[in-house]
Amino acid sequence: MRLAHHERKAMDLRTTPVHLGLGSRAIPVEGFTWDPEVLQAYSTAVAADGAEGRMVMIFDGDGLGDHWESHPAGDELVVCLSGSVTVTRDVDGVLDRVLLGPGEATINPAGVWHVVDMEGPTSILAVTATLGTDHRPRTATRPTECVGTPGPEEAP
Repeated sequence: MRLAHHERKAMDLRTTPVHLGLGSRAIPVEGFTWDPEVLQAYSTAVAADGAEGRMVMIFDGDGLGDHWESHPAGDELVVCLSGSVTVTRDVDGVLDRVLLGPGEATINPAGVWHVVDMEGPTSILAVTATLGTDHRPRTATRPTECVGTPGPEEAP
């Protein structure tokens, strides 16, 4: 994983997310994967942006999401590019569902657990706070045990 400064070529946001940082910087993240070591390297490389850092990425899929997630450092924007997606939030123990079609968006508030279900082939764009994201396996209707990336108090 490396931050590619001054990139001038086209990139595929499905494989190369862009980090939005302080000073209105937009930096491609080459070699990004969801591997814990790569996630840690990414967190370290962008730590100076703190809670203001954002990751922009496109996800393609079909079917139920396999995990709940929460972004305690900031809101997340989810935009449906094609297909249909349901975003389910657990807000104080009450499930809130939002159905999105192409061109529609929703905002997951900071700290709210949510899961994304794609109904048929779907593509979404997410703009996500990068600091302290937590993941929990989707083993039940609501989030359970937590597995996450470093939070604000743990950032290097």
